[in-house]
Amino acid sequence: MSWTPRLLILCVGGALLAAFIGYREAVEPRLGEKPQGNKQEPHSGHGHSHAETGDGFVKLTAAQIRAAGIETAPVTGGRLVKEIVVPGRTTINADRQSKIVPRISGAVVKITKRLGEAVAENEVLAVLESREMADGKAEYLAARRAEELTKSILDRHQRLWNDKAVAEKELIASRNAHQHALIKLDLAHHRLHTMGLSELAINALPTSADETTFRFYEIRSPIAGRVTARNVLLGQAVTTDKDIFTVAELSTVWIELAVAPGDLPFAQEGQQVRVYAGTSEAMARVVALSPMIDPDTRSAKAIAELDNTSGAWNLGDFVSARLIAGKQEVNLLVPREAIQSIKGKKSVFVSGRGGFTVRPVTPGREDTRSVEILGGLDFAETIAITNTFTLKAELGKAEAEHEH
Repeated sequence: MSWTPRLLILCVGGALLAAFIGYREAVEPRLGEKPQGNKQEPHSGHGHSHAETGDGFVKLTAAQIRAAGIETAPVTGGRLVKEIVVPGRTTINADRQSKIVPRISGAVVKITKRLGEAVAENEVLAVLESREMADGKAEYLAARRAEELTKSILDRHQRLWNDKAVAEKELIASRNAHQHALIKLDLAHHRLHTMGLSELAINALPTSADETTFRFYEIRSPIAGRVTARNVLLGQAVTTDKDIFTVAELSTVWIELAVAPGDLPFAQEGQQVRVYAGTSEAMARVVALSPMIDPDTRSAKAIAELDNTSGAWNLGDFVSARLIAGKQEVNLLVPREAIQSIKGKKSVFVSGRGGFTVRPVTPGREDTRSVEILGGLDFAETIAITNTFTLKAELGKAEAEHEH
């Protein structure tokens, strides 16, 4: 090959190499620059319509706090309560119920009260037709008339004796006859009392115009309350060995508690008991404690009396009860609901700066309602004590958005 083509090729190659190097020097510095039009500011964490969050802080207005049902309270000292959980059942207060048994036999001719119906003291529950009652009233009236007759004879003999017109033995005989009549009258009177007639009803018998009513016997309630059992039907023959009504005064009820043998040392009369059933909660007081262990349940029976003026506690309901076995003072105490687990740490939400700040704390002893705080909080600092899960959810939502 001649030198002329070679020189031509070398010249063209050199020109292309120079052009490439110049282009790289002009363009490469610009590749590391970010376009000015797309430059973004760091995410500040603000801009949420419902709450502003960032760095463990949840910003909420007073209206948002109210809408979320969040309550706040200052941190104070208090008492931890040692409680023992025992099962129980609601029963009638045995001191305020009456098992009503007929005092005489008879047939039921009228029933005036149904199961569950309210009754007043001395109100009629049912009416019996009883030959025994008719005989008792007739005996009383006969004894009364006999007493009146012997009294009249005695008075006449007394006047005659005063006038020396009768022998003394006749006066003595009339006195003895009157005393005998009085004894029979008293016996008949007491018999009617044992049958259940009141003094007013007995005194009204001599003036009664309709003796056909003498066979009727009214069964009355000795107390005010409600009919909790009715074991009688119209026309039924009843006797004196079986109750036909149960009436209970339900302003208080009993809670029968089954206490395990190991927990008996913590139970005593007069002790307070916290009782739960569904959403209902109330305080009761132990009024009786049996030292006997039931061979079937292997537990001892304790009875707690509970106020039921509102009627919220139904007989027969199963309940959960907590025996308050002791109390201990602590310096800082917060409700259990105030504490949430945030990033594996027990934390509370401290109120301030228009919102709530997450604050890790060191918990100590606790009971079913409260937790002792050993560190992380100062006395009187205000924290959220209810619906804190809402604050935790807001915080988690914001952190998830920041990661994107």
